[in-house]
Amino acid sequence: MEKLKTFIKKLESKIEHNELVNSEISSSSVGWRIEHSFLVINVIIEGLKNSNRKEYKRKFNLKRLFVYTINKIPRGKGKAPNRVQPKNDFTKTSLKNHFVTTNDKLKELDNLNSKQYIKHPVFGDLSLKHAIKFLLIHTKHRVDIIDDIIKKET
Repeated sequence: MEKLKTFIKKLESKIEHNELVNSEISSSSVGWRIEHSFLVINVIIEGLKNSNRKEYKRKFNLKRLFVYTINKIPRGKGKAPNRVQPKNDFTKTSLKNHFVTTNDKLKELDNLNSKQYIKHPVFGDLSLKHAIKFLLIHTKHRVDIIDDIIKKET
């Protein structure tokens, strides 16, 4: 959990660059990527909280095995579902507020049962443990892309 908190703090430190875009790396701005990361974390935590742990069914998933083994999401291979795609009306202030909300939401993970789960569109049912691992991999993936954009543009 501490690693995830570290990545979220890294996202917060990038908010000042929210308007930067580098089309060689991504068509989305740094702000879009930060907002997307916060949305993913919040949606997953809500999904975990609202799940019926009796319905959890772990099934073998080759894509999940690959990503979890290399601890990395290959760039350009996925598309964010609509519910975690940011609207273009975020600002530095709204991103900072969303950081606070996300930080608070993380505390809710401590009160969840290990069998609570989310249905991931690519990886299938993810238990609490596997959902947290996904959040780590996904957030690191976004931080890495943001770092590349900032590096190229500054």
